[in-house]
Amino acid sequence: MVLDQIDRKIISMLCEDARLSQRQLAQKVGVAQGTVTNRIRKLEDEGVINGYSAVLNPESLGWGMTVMAGLCIEKGKIMDVQRHISADDRVFCVYDVTGDWDSMVLARVKDRQDLDNLTKTVFTVEGVSRSYTHVVLNIVKESGVRLPEE
Repeated sequence: MVLDQIDRKIISMLCEDARLSQRQLAQKVGVAQGTVTNRIRKLEDEGVINGYSAVLNPESLGWGMTVMAGLCIEKGKIMDVQRHISADDRVFCVYDVTGDWDSMVLARVKDRQDLDNLTKTVFTVEGVSRSYTHVVLNIVKESGVRLPEE
């Protein structure tokens, strides 16, 4: 789908504040409310906009640590292992990657004890031949998907 300037403005405004009404969006973008309604529906139908959600502060909810893990997974078991790992509520990203590791996992844990549990119960499931885990010390930048430059 090719995005024009109106689509891009609507998306940018929604990324800043998804709670904006369609009337507010129309005023900010400089188009009729019907145009905004039709554009948003089209962006949703085309899969450009997949949903709307609140951005939560993990630490205020008790997630004290963010971890990244690289996993080597036995041949033929990648899909099963990734499906198992994805089911854990602490895990928020699972990626297939190139390089020395087969999969990268991002997770949030409450504390060291929870990290110990995660590494012993999730990152060591059958099919994982090797793993390494990094604990995030400071978050320098963490943001969602943004529009690419034109």
